[in-house]
Amino acid sequence: MGGSEPRIARLYLYPDLRRRVEEGRRGFLTTLCGVLRDNGFDVRICGDDPDELAKARDRSGYSIVRMIDPPSPRGVTFRRTYFAPFWHIEGSAARWDWPVAKASFDPADVKPHKAERFMTNMRARHFPGATTSRDGLVLIPLQGRLLEKRSFQTCTPLQMVQAVLEHDKTHRIHATLHPSETYSPQEIAALEDLSHRFPRLSYGKGETDRFLPVCDYVVTMNSSVALAGYFLEKPAALFGRIDFHHIAAKAHDLGAEATLGAVPDLRPDYAAYLWWFLRDMAIDDSRPDAETRIVQALVRAGWPMKGAS
Repeated sequence: MGGSEPRIARLYLYPDLRRRVEEGRRGFLTTLCGVLRDNGFDVRICGDDPDELAKARDRSGYSIVRMIDPPSPRGVTFRRTYFAPFWHIEGSAARWDWPVAKASFDPADVKPHKAERFMTNMRARHFPGATTSRDGLVLIPLQGRLLEKRSFQTCTPLQMVQAVLEHDKTHRIHATLHPSETYSPQEIAALEDLSHRFPRLSYGKGETDRFLPVCDYVVTMNSSVALAGYFLEKPAALFGRIDFHHIAAKAHDLGAEATLGAVPDLRPDYAAYLWWFLRDMAIDDSRPDAETRIVQALVRAGWPMKGAS
């Protein structure tokens, strides 16, 4: 790839992010642009409106987009890895297909003292003052499209809630609606019907931060709340594919009943996993090797970087 392509790298960014990059504010994209210029690329900052993205499909050179599939085979997408300052640069927006999702995690490969310190520091930063307990509650952070089964899911989100009610007969169940999603009257009516049929089920918009520290475990399709729960040592059951699946119970592998039977007793090495997932497998923009990791990610995508064959 790219032998005859001009060394032009176009970043397609929403207006505020575009402005910050053009002003040279410190951040991951500033580091990325510096790496590209050091490798002889002419870096051009573009908008990410539909017209610009349509043009990107036919433009020569290379493209970088945010959180969507690249517009051409010479493109990559970037995404924050859930928490600052960690990032991924990949050839696809499907996180369940990323190299980290396919890699094997072995806690023996992680130094325990480093992992524990990392987890403690990240927990203090992102969950200040959090006091954890297990209060007989299952937290179900919902995302969107509650009545639809998508390609990466084992069932619809509403069927997932029903499965928890069917297979866990003792816990209280609380489902949180995503604050950025708009739900149809049919979706809300379906949840309301379930809550009337099963008094153990409640639901509401937001408040995930309040319920996560006190829940017994998390059930979700692939919400980042499950990853956040790892910092609080909360087991997770996943009904959808995602990149942080390695220490969760997975309905794709076990089926709903076995997954929900296994999750309460999971005791993985959370600290080792978080170190591996964030420090080993992502680009840490605060570390001296961030530029090297960016180069490695672009080489994997076929970009002509210095030293790459």
